[in-house]
Amino acid sequence: MFEKILIANRGEIAVRIIRACRAMGIKTVAVYSTADNHALHTYLADESVCIGPPLARDSYLNIASIISAAKGTHAEAIHPGYGFLSENSTFAKLCRDNGIVFIGPSPEVIDRMGNKSQARKTMMDAGVPVVPGTRNPIHSAEDGLAKAREIGWPIMIKASAGGGGKGMRVSSCEDDFIEMFSIAQRESMNAFGDNSMYLERCILNPRHVEVQIVGDTFGNIVSLGERDCSVQRNHQKMVEESPSPFVDDEIRAAMNEAAIRAAQAVGYT
Repeated sequence: MFEKILIANRGEIAVRIIRACRAMGIKTVAVYSTADNHALHTYLADESVCIGPPLARDSYLNIASIISAAKGTHAEAIHPGYGFLSENSTFAKLCRDNGIVFIGPSPEVIDRMGNKSQARKTMMDAGVPVVPGTRNPIHSAEDGLAKAREIGWPIMIKASAGGGGKGMRVSSCEDDFIEMFSIAQRESMNAFGDNSMYLERCILNPRHVEVQIVGDTFGNIVSLGERDCSVQRNHQKMVEESPSPFVDDEIRAAMNEAAIRAAQAVGYT
């Protein structure tokens, strides 16, 4: 078991991790921007380190500052929470190179799955069902428009490095595509420092149902069942219900099987 963990996140996410660590007898290090110096997570942690100014790209996305904070406080591991650097393979690799455990998948798995555009391609190759859309990353609105004409409208524009509902816009027709693409791409740059995008056919009035999985280092993958996350605001989940009241046994079995096959395809841990 670890003696000390640095939490590379903020707010409620960090608070939940701190409380879990406290229950396990593990000391914690909080990081914060100058805008968050009085945030709750900085008071709950055993130690707190300022890692930069208010903008996320200068603080919570500043890999060098976070690695330095971990080494300076002698933290054995870094828990990235979700969002920010949790799906950044460069960060996970630098943790490993500096002798710090990254609590999450390996850099290799993150490369295949953390980047949403690459994940789509990987799942296609593994025979896992995906929503119709692009296979490779898109970096310009003009290229995106050409692909959108092939896929059809309405279309969802998404950040390849996205998470937490950021970098997402719906284009309802060709006339608004350039504007929606530009807005989503700017959000992606601000939140993740990455301008690569991808497109998916927009499914109107869908249910958002996820399958949770756990994978160990011996190749075992277990499905923990599904959760319905359809109640959202700005593409961000507000309520999660398990099991989903809208999924029958046949669909449930198919989804669990597909989730396990997806994890096996990338060697998920």
